[in-house]
Amino acid sequence: MVDFSILELGRVREGGSRRDAMDEARILGQHAEQQGYKRLWVAEHHNMPTVTTAATSLIIAHIAAGTHHIRVGAGGIMLPNHSPYVIAEQFGTLATLFPDRIDLGLGRAPGTDQYTLRALRRDPASAENFPRDVLELQAYLAPATPGQPIEAVPGSGTEVPLWILGSSLFGAQLAAELGLPFGFASHFAPGSLDQALAIYRDRFRPSAQQQRPHALVGVNIIAAESDAEAQYLATSQQMSFTHMVRGTRRLTQPPIADIETYWSPREKMHVQQMLACSIIGGPETVRRGVDALLERTHADELMIVSDMFDFGKRLRSFEIIAGLMR
Repeated sequence: MVDFSILELGRVREGGSRRDAMDEARILGQHAEQQGYKRLWVAEHHNMPTVTTAATSLIIAHIAAGTHHIRVGAGGIMLPNHSPYVIAEQFGTLATLFPDRIDLGLGRAPGTDQYTLRALRRDPASAENFPRDVLELQAYLAPATPGQPIEAVPGSGTEVPLWILGSSLFGAQLAAELGLPFGFASHFAPGSLDQALAIYRDRFRPSAQQQRPHALVGVNIIAAESDAEAQYLATSQQMSFTHMVRGTRRLTQPPIADIETYWSPREKMHVQQMLACSIIGGPETVRRGVDALLERTHADELMIVSDMFDFGKRLRSFEIIAGLMR
């Protein structure tokens, strides 16, 4: 048995509103809680009209307030965009409001473009300080010591669990060195998955938070009643990734009957590379795909993206997945 969790992207559908996307994230949290998912994380992105999770801590609060016991967190906060002190205050507040339910995944990518990075008043070179910023944030979340000149209030003493997230070997090395759980973003950048997991496990050093390695693997799973239906529903995500390759911005589109009419051979190649860790099909196909992924990675936890246009079909996908995982 492995833990199974959800990554919420807060996507806006064609014909839907930004408020719809936020409310659906909360409904998904309630649904995930009923289905036995361990956690639901929210990803930070900026200046993307298709995504509503820029104010990540607020969306986490929105979901946590509508649920009871599922863990809710950031998957992740892009720490170079923020002061570690402010993040300690934000997540310390969340941990105070929702005790023992908040996770804080950290990444060093900006999660946006260079124009927006300047609007955030952050230096692009801030990413070079990521390891130091993680330690600073960890210190603010630890119990305050006598004479400590700066205290995060709320924050100090909450010891919100930190995770290192990434899609490269750097994140694996840092997570191992700091003795933190590690999440690999193979749901959009699977190229270094196997090597990163090997480095993380080989170099892991136990810490106060984590005594042994804990590897979380991101995976796209689109489950439906049949293989044909799942392949049809998956075209919405494939179109979204095609827009990324083209550098265009469009809301999540309804599925189409033939994706080959939508992308060029070059676009198809790029999208298939990004979505190489995808499992699409009916229950038995998904079961075989999950078994193969676990055999390959020996993951301790899967974080599942089930990105599609129809929200009802998305809820059903997570139901099917949960039934297989249980």
